[in-house]
Amino acid sequence: MKEKQRILISTFDMEIGGVERSLIGLLNHIDYDKYDVDLMLFKHEGEFLPLLPKGPNLLPEIPQYSTFRSSIGEILKNKQYGIGFSRILSKMHANFIGKITKAAEPGYYQMQLMWKYALPFLPKMDTEYDVAISYLWPHYFVGEKVNAKKKIAWIHTDYSTVETNVKLDLKMWNKFDHIAAVSESCKQSFLKKYCELSSKVMVMENITSPEFIRKMAEETVENPMENDQRFKILTVARLSHAKGIDHAVMALKLLKEKGYDNISWYVVGYGGDEVQIRGLIKELSLENSFILLGKKTNPYPYMKEADLYVQPSRYEGKAVTVSEAQILSKPVVITNYATAKSQVKDGYDGYITDLSVEGIAAGIEKAYQTPSWRQELANNCRKTNYGNNKEVEKLYSLLG
Repeated sequence: MKEKQRILISTFDMEIGGVERSLIGLLNHIDYDKYDVDLMLFKHEGEFLPLLPKGPNLLPEIPQYSTFRSSIGEILKNKQYGIGFSRILSKMHANFIGKITKAAEPGYYQMQLMWKYALPFLPKMDTEYDVAISYLWPHYFVGEKVNAKKKIAWIHTDYSTVETNVKLDLKMWNKFDHIAAVSESCKQSFLKKYCELSSKVMVMENITSPEFIRKMAEETVENPMENDQRFKILTVARLSHAKGIDHAVMALKLLKEKGYDNISWYVVGYGGDEVQIRGLIKELSLENSFILLGKKTNPYPYMKEADLYVQPSRYEGKAVTVSEAQILSKPVVITNYATAKSQVKDGYDGYITDLSVEGIAAGIEKAYQTPSWRQELANNCRKTNYGNNKEVEKLYSLLG
């Protein structure tokens, strides 16, 4: 019998998010009769942890790596002084650079610096692997601390929209044999920034399971949308700058000012911008219409109740939730972010609107005013097969 290949897959944790959901999709489709898979989570936490399949072997936490989403105070309290100092240094450095460049997302650069300064304090893995997969940027752990014959890194975001130190990133990317982008548009935006890596980059879409999503949508949950007789919009996303939830709040205000009082907007998700978004909701007197539902392990019953799914993002690699809404035959409106055309066939199974507050409002207004058009979009979603289990074959081809 042929000996199984040993594979390592690493990511931060299993908090609720599109990347984590797509990882579960991948882990559910690997053939464990052919591959021995170790899963390295820097921290064993997150609502998606119980959804991990039985196939992969979850490795024990390593204390130094479990610090990467902890505060500096927590790190120092746990006596990880070297990593604590590296975090302080990276924050000071990134803030200095941010003031000079006025970068919109200095957090990406700070993340790079955090890993750069922390590397001397991080242990190497003892096990040798045939293949090591780093599922979430930055990929320094697999790049620097794992011994593997072949290394693969994943791209989940639109790199044209984020500020990174290209020279620092190239040094890291060159540690990898292959780079997997979750969409063609995601690949192209990456190559505009890192054209030297064109021979390494391929497309492997997030694996979605229509059967699983439809089954989960039937679960009974406490859902205020069920008793809401208004026209219900849903967004599933992190409360962050990238996802454009602030634009969504302002778009709803614009619609209310135009007389559309029968619209409510629900958001499933959490994130660092929650206080700011709640403040904006209150400022615009939308407390009864724009409703934050918080973290939900299973967003699909909420999708099922929606009349319209809206993705108001400023940028995306490929929004898993858009495909999931389409699987549930929901009419979809998304903003014209760089990778939007890889998400929907505009006018067929969704609608791409201008990336602005006015554009979001106009897209919703069109959907609200034209029930027959909404039904046509939904019917086209129903006729489309969004399952893509065969994407895992692309991974097998890379494994060799």
